Formats: sequence, C-alpha cells, structure tokens
Amino acid sequence: MPIPDLPVIADDDSMLSKKFGREIANYFSGSPLNRLSFLRDNNEFLQSAFAHPSAAFLLMNGLGPLVQSDSAHLAFVASADVVPLTGPEPFGKKESDLINEFNSAEKRPVILFLGVDDKNHLPSHNAGVLDDFVYRDYTGSPYFAVDVTPRPGYADTANAVIDAVKAKGFSFHDNSPRHMGLHAGQAATYGHARALLDWNARNPFCAQCGQPTLSVHAGTKRVCPPTDLASGTLKDRLPCATRGTVSNLSFPRTDPTVIMAVISSDGTKILLGRQRRWPKDWYSTLAGFQEPGESIEEAVRREVWEESGVKLGRVVLHSSQPWPFPASLMIGAVGQAQPGDGETIFLGNDAELESAKWFPLEEVREALLKGVSNLGESAPKDYVEGALRLPPQTAIANRLITAVVEGWWIQPRI
Repeated sequence: MPIPDLPVIADDDSMLSKKFGREIANYFSGSPLNRLSFLRDNNEFLQSAFAHPSAAFLLMNGLGPLVQSDSAHLAFVASADVVPLTGPEPFGKKESDLINEFNSAEKRPVILFLGVDDKNHLPSHNAGVLDDFVYRDYTGSPYFAVDVTPRPGYADTANAVIDAVKAKGFSFHDNSPRHMGLHAGQAATYGHARALLDWNARNPFCAQCGQPTLSVHAGTKRVCPPTDLASGTLKDRLPCATRGTVSNLSFPRTDPTVIMAVISSDGTKILLGRQRRWPKDWYSTLAGFQEPGESIEEAVRREVWEESGVKLGRVVLHSSQPWPFPASLMIGAVGQAQPGDGETIFLGNDAELESAKWFPLEEVREALLKGVSNLGESAPKDYVEGALRLPPQTAIANRLITAVVEGWWIQPRI
C-alpha cells in the first residue's frame, strides 16, 4: 500500500518502464519545490525573493520544524516574523563582498533558500496574496528555512522570534526520526532543510586550517575567507590549503548507506534482523554504510555477510531514500542468498544484531497488515502478541519488504 500523499511517478510507455517497472518514490523524497540551485549565488534574486510578500519561511529550532497544531503539517511564517532576527536585507550583498568583509565576531543565523513552489503544492502563510514572485521565467512562492536556534550572539532575539510564533498557536516539533507523521511532500521540504541546517551547524570551522568559515550560496556551501574584521581592522588570516585552489568551498556531505531485503535462494523467505534496543518482536531489513572504493552491490554483500553470515549472489537496486538524520542516502536493494551454506545465519562476525531470522513470506505479509508501526509507537490494535512487527511505510525498509512480498523482484521484464 503506497503512502497516500507521496508523489507517484506517472506510469508511462517508455522502454525503461516496460523493462524495470514504474519508478518508486520514498518518504523524504518527492520535493514539491523547484530548487533553482543555479541561482543560489545571485544575491539580487535571493533578496527580491526574501522580500516578496509571497515568501514563506520554515523556522527550525534545534532542528525541530515549526508545525501546525495537528503536527502533520509544517507551519510557514512571513518575512515580518523573521526580520527581527535576520534583518531586512540578509542577501543585500554579493558573496564576494561578504567574503571580503568577513567578521568572525559577528554571529548570524543561517538562512537557507529551499526553492520556489511553482505548482502551489505547499501550504502558505499568505492565502490572501494573489501575486506570485516572478523572476525571469520562474514563477511561484519562494520558500526559505531559518535556523532560529538560540545561539551566543543572538539568543535573546531568537527567543523573541520563537515566543512570537508560539503565540500564534504553532509549536516546534520533535526532530527525532522516530516520528515521521508529516505529510509526504512536506516531509521532503523538512528533510531538505534539516540536512543542510544541521551540516552548517556541525561545520563552523574549516576542516583544513581550523579557522571559522562563512555560510554562502544560500546555505549550501561554506567558505574559508582570507581576511577577518573581528579585531576591528581587516587582517589576513592564517594560511589555508583551500585558498588558491580551484574552489575554496566545502560542500554538504551525503553518506551512502545500503539497505537491503534479502531473499532465500528458493524465493520463499526473507531475512530480517533486530537490534537489542528495538521493541520485542520488531525486525527490519539489514543496512550499513558504504565504504570508499566499494560499489553498492559489493557493500550490500559485505554488510549482509558481516551482520548475518549469509552470502549473497545477485543484487538488484530497487529505490533510494534521503534520510536527513543527519545526512544519509539510503540505497535500497534486493539480494538473493546463495543456496546451501550461503543461507546459514552466523552472528559472530559483527555484534550489531541481537537476532537474524528467515521469515516465510506469508508471515511477513501478515505482519505488513497487522504489525507495522514506528519504533516509538505501540503495536496496531489488530496485532497479536508475539507476532512479527515491522517498520512503518515511511521507512524504505518497509517498502523493500513490501516489494519482495508483492513479487517485485520476479515481475516479468521484457
């Protein structure tokens, strides 16, 4: 069963769709925004978008998003709500000027340009605003995210902004991955903002020289400036290996992570594992980080063998899922165990799993109907104590398990 409001890639008659089936979108993907990434260094565009009446702002406090009273919808506010913290012209200067005038003593919140809603998919604070923002051939409401976490240098102002939006009936949501109750398109917007704001917060210093960095490119890059005004006069900073190279920039990291549904050699069972901290009878697919110099298929085989002792043959890619906790890209795959000793479970290589078992597909199919929940939630009302429990539909693990049960891997391909 698909997630109700998750965008479904339209079925078509192309050769690729005939061969591989319809493309699959997972929770945290399917962004409703046109990111216009090529305009992130255009301060005139950014400033005009920021100041436009249709601009909408997602506030993030401690990486928790501002939400409406039902907690299933993000809450967006107007520029007037954030200007006390950001100032009226946060993009008033070119990036080159910001770098040349860098002052490490000045502390300001990160403002992230998320994109333009050119199809009116997101809720807005401004239902009465009829005129969309227009720039060249691009039309729609601009969306930004602002990190309002109270930090030294602007904590009082940030707290005042937080109190003001709370007075409107909004609240800041828990940022834990255990609660994924946002509507799918809004989850993608939140995931985009969370990953980049978290990266900015984790990287205030240059990895090469250890000196403070500056957030540029609308929150998507950081630079190590050559000078600093912190002392009151412009002074050269210590040498840095990044300067004088092709690009004196650092970029957000994305950690490739393989996650796989493993089928028995005869196609009748699926391998699932559980960690000690999980609820009783709660199992999921195996997963692990891909290492440098390793293909996705190799990573799948290695992780499955290390965690469970099972040896895989063919590995097929299924779909992927952005996972902003903090910066993973979950690469979903389906693999088939080698017959005989290849299916033997052995947990002595890696102590990550408490248990790994082969489950008949019928038992898994029943669990998909009656045993699905988030880690922090109680089992569904139809759940029978002692039966298998599985991750929710918002997790790619559930989508991989469902694909196997529904026979995705044996669908006829022409």
